[in-house]
Amino acid sequence: MKLLLTFFIVFSFNTSHAQLISEDDQLHFAIGAGIAASSYAVIYSKTKNSKKAFWYSLGLSTLAGLSKEIYDGYIISGKFDTGEAISTSAGGFVASYTFNLFTRKKKTKIETPEKEDHLEDLVLN
Repeated sequence: MKLLLTFFIVFSFNTSHAQLISEDDQLHFAIGAGIAASSYAVIYSKTKNSKKAFWYSLGLSTLAGLSKEIYDGYIISGKFDTGEAISTSAGGFVASYTFNLFTRKKKTKIETPEKEDHLEDLVLN
């Protein structure tokens, strides 16, 4: 029964028209991810600061998406498409966050003494 229910849910998601993302939005997502990934790599290699690299790369991809839509909306066609701007920013967020996960400093684990070692120290003293 679970298998049948799973197939039904997957099939309904794949046939729903609300789930379709236009090819242009997919390209905006990819360009945003490319801008963020390349800028993150450059900024992190110069500063060795993952927070600064995350925010600057996310900001740069968002700025690129917004400036392109402002150019399209007010200079070329007269229509500002918020979906494309959001797609570019989302691509930038995904790339920046992924890079940030792999470049963060790992927390060192504090070793606690074993209970037996601690008891031996108490007995010897």
